[in-house]
Amino acid sequence: MFRFWSFLIFTLIASPALAAPNGVIHVIDADTLDVGGVRVRLHGIDAPEMGQPCSANGDEWDCGAWARNAVLVQYEGREARCTKVDTDRYGRIVARCTVDGADMGAAIVNAGYAWAYRQYSGDYDLDEKAAAIMGRGLWGFQVQAPAEYRSEQVAERNAPTTDCVIKGNISDSGKIYHVPGNQNYDRTGINASTGERWFCTVTEAEAAGWRPARR
Repeated sequence: MFRFWSFLIFTLIASPALAAPNGVIHVIDADTLDVGGVRVRLHGIDAPEMGQPCSANGDEWDCGAWARNAVLVQYEGREARCTKVDTDRYGRIVARCTVDGADMGAAIVNAGYAWAYRQYSGDYDLDEKAAAIMGRGLWGFQVQAPAEYRSEQVAERNAPTTDCVIKGNISDSGKIYHVPGNQNYDRTGINASTGERWFCTVTEAEAAGWRPARR
């Protein structure tokens, strides 16, 4: 039994999924990398999404691709050392990474390729302010904050059609569906990120495990 537990502890310690990734960088986007073959989300920064538009002087382009290409030119193929902070809901390691001893998050935000992600960290607040003052990168464009853009995209993907207007709400009372005309229909919102959804028919809602709201 002792030998089994010793083997298990050694396996967990040695597991690449739990270890801080180090190795060659492959840039996925301006805040996401493969480091030594491990997917890493850089801690404390938030870059434009791929396909997210930005504009200046009447021109518009893909801001996410622009930021990714800028980071790629600076970091692709270089060696990074990372310190794990967390694991996100997509299974990616969230980490602080350095190249030649310099913090990647700080450099990317300072250059104007991403914003400080204050919801999770205040580490790069001064780097963002420096970029803003100098008008570097994103600070010279008209562009939405990535979190706001993502929220709008989710809302658009989950907007009801003219035939699917039943609201599948999740609350402390469980999964409840509201049909038009119910007392709380108009003030009930749908948040797809928590599992809430729209239904086309009562039969569909009940088959999915929702029960009717009080009228």
